[in-house]
Amino acid sequence: MEASKPDQGFTDSQELFEHHRFVVDRGQESMRLDKYLVNRMMHTSRTRIQSAAQAGNILVNDRAVKSNYKIKPGEIISIVLPDPPRETEILPEDIPLNVVYEDEEVLVINKAAGMVVHPGVGNYSGTLINALYHYFRELPMFQAGEMRPGMVHRLDKDTSGLLVIAKTELAHNRLAKQFFDRKTKRKYIALVWGDLEEDEGSIEGYIGRDQKDRTRMKVYPEESQGKHAITHYRVLERLGYINLIECRLETGRTHQIRVHFQSIRHPLFNDATYGGEQIVKGTTFTKYKQFVQNCFAILPRQALHAQSLGFTHPASGEEMFFESELPADMAEVIVKWHRYLEGRTGD
Repeated sequence: MEASKPDQGFTDSQELFEHHRFVVDRGQESMRLDKYLVNRMMHTSRTRIQSAAQAGNILVNDRAVKSNYKIKPGEIISIVLPDPPRETEILPEDIPLNVVYEDEEVLVINKAAGMVVHPGVGNYSGTLINALYHYFRELPMFQAGEMRPGMVHRLDKDTSGLLVIAKTELAHNRLAKQFFDRKTKRKYIALVWGDLEEDEGSIEGYIGRDQKDRTRMKVYPEESQGKHAITHYRVLERLGYINLIECRLETGRTHQIRVHFQSIRHPLFNDATYGGEQIVKGTTFTKYKQFVQNCFAILPRQALHAQSLGFTHPASGEEMFFESELPADMAEVIVKWHRYLEGRTGD
């Protein structure tokens, strides 16, 4: 039997799912697909595998099959599962959520900057997951211990904007498949340093961990060093030494927009991880430096907001689309740059 590593996972991508591939041994006796997978996937229950099959997330020789399918030697099995399991114990916390939309299957929220999505080293409480454990506490499946908050994508701590969360196992699987197949629609608004040469463009490369600093990502020229990533952008407004841009993602890699623009020497405004907290463009005048520092104080994070999100409803099949306003900190900085440009005299 051959089994590949997950193509996507909790640690490597903003999209929270995992992809496994198995080749059935030549000497394998016929057995139910769900039983076969349970025997080969640690910490994965039969119920979870059956839900994946019901959602169409298990393929045998590129064809969706049911969980009772009898496998045969030489067949290739592909399975997409949402939200890889975590070892960290999660406690519910009564943290307010900005709910944009909710029904029996999904919850859409507008995440504030500063909120971590998943518990991890240094952030074991106060996260979105802690908040969701409290928010979902009355759901029957959740009370029975058979459900966890259905995350299928995430945002960095200091990135604001829209996230969709599944409320049922089937919705979780179907949303994960949409993200895996790149059928969702996501648009981000950002402020970047410098004046981009083109009004529209695309940035492409392979994103992987920076070998010198594991907290950062890096764009590499070769596939062996990272995962393929594409960001499309359009300039919305040119504000002198910074540009207001719109980004559309084809892929969902960790820090994708941030590291892509850093790679073309246009880091996001006040992105401390990728050099945007420095005065990258502009004059040497003290007045200008003070102006930028004032903007940093208003916007103490990278200037990035997940403004719109589109997906197919996992139960009804209806096309859903949501938009959110720019957060106050980004909006205020844009107004300040307008005023600065209006009052600038020859610098």
